Amino acid sequence: MPKKIKVLGLGCAKCEALYDNVVQALDELGIDAEVTHVKDMIQIASYGVVTPPGLWVDGQLVFQGKVLSVEELKEIFQKL
Repeated sequence: MPKKIKVLGLGCAKCEALYDNVVQALDELGIDAEVTHVKDMIQIASYGVVTPPGLWVDGQLVFQGKVLSVEELKEIFQKL
């Protein structure tokens, strides 16, 4: 079953950069995942994000507030 990953951010440059890094990290690791970008502020808040961008993976908020690099994301995805 593919992982369900959500990038939580309004669409600013940082949020878009995080989305791109997530897609690249998953591709480099060969991980099958359904990646969506949630841009609605009410939905973002419902995931517990106070400082976008945030990353939600399979039911849990993994981090928020900064853009992780492809390498940092690969480390996170390998642990999940």
